[in-house]
Amino acid sequence: MKYVILIRHNLKALELWASMPAEERAEGLAAYAALTEDLAASGELVVSEALAHPSTAKLVDVRDGKVIASDGPYAEVKEHLAGFYLIECDSIDRAIQVAARIPEAAFAQIEVRPVLDDISVDV
Repeated sequence: MKYVILIRHNLKALELWASMPAEERAEGLAAYAALTEDLAASGELVVSEALAHPSTAKLVDVRDGKVIASDGPYAEVKEHLAGFYLIECDSIDRAIQVAARIPEAAFAQIEVRPVLDDISVDV
């Protein structure tokens, strides 16, 4: 089964990262690299990506057939998606074990969500 692991940041997390000594930031990046390598070696990694700062995002709406693209996300949004892992593993318990290795799990919630294989399934 596939699971997406969503990593969120907020202003506090960004400030914390910026205030960390270079050695601590290097340790965090090394933890990500080790996790990615382990998942690739086990065959569980489908894809993993870090996302650009939310100020670079665009929100897209279609109204009456007209495409409207605007700057996003809104300022009042407290959290933004910072990155994700898409993994394929045997159980949600295994996906939770993987999520627990993400450095942000020590100070923020990491979301684990099953991926629907059949989009006709009732949600």
